[in-house]
Amino acid sequence: MGAGGAAPGRPKSAPIPVKILIAGGFGVGKTTTVGAISEIAPLTTEAEMTTAGIGVDDPGTRSEKTTTTVAMDFGCVTIDRSLKLYLFGTPGQSRFGFMWDDLARGALGALVVVDSARLDDCYPAIDFFERARLPFVVAVNAFDGQLAHDLDSIRWALAIGEHVPLVRFDARDRLSVRDALLVVLDRALDRAIRERES
Repeated sequence: MGAGGAAPGRPKSAPIPVKILIAGGFGVGKTTTVGAISEIAPLTTEAEMTTAGIGVDDPGTRSEKTTTTVAMDFGCVTIDRSLKLYLFGTPGQSRFGFMWDDLARGALGALVVVDSARLDDCYPAIDFFERARLPFVVAVNAFDGQLAHDLDSIRWALAIGEHVPLVRFDARDRLSVRDALLVVLDRALDRAIRERES
């Protein structure tokens, strides 16, 4: 047998490509999430925020954010030899919502990133994925290691059922992002199995 268990002369099969969306409100950590785990230099479409965005784009009082995603972020990570995730980060502002349908096409699931101090900002993403019937996980970004509310209170405030996984994670930490993405994959796999059995 050759390296990796493949027979000599036989090419190893390529990993299955899986598209995952990283969504959420403005300034919640979507670009950071993609950048923390991507094995390639992530493609970002960050632009400097201008005075035109004052009163329109509010990253929150804790943020020192000076740029904003204007199209999407893109990165990828190989989970194992059989699976490679392609991550598409959506823009957070509602005025870019028209792009979400295109970005969601072909996606297996989504990670909705939430700032626990600004829960209102994530309602559009949760509504979108519920309407699209796309499996999603709500991941609460622990800014400075803290959450403004506990997970039970956040679940109640977002009015999401127990069937929607709700996790705490740190968008800057590769392992934390990996664990959140694995929950998305589990959710998508559970749904695929249920649909096949019905």
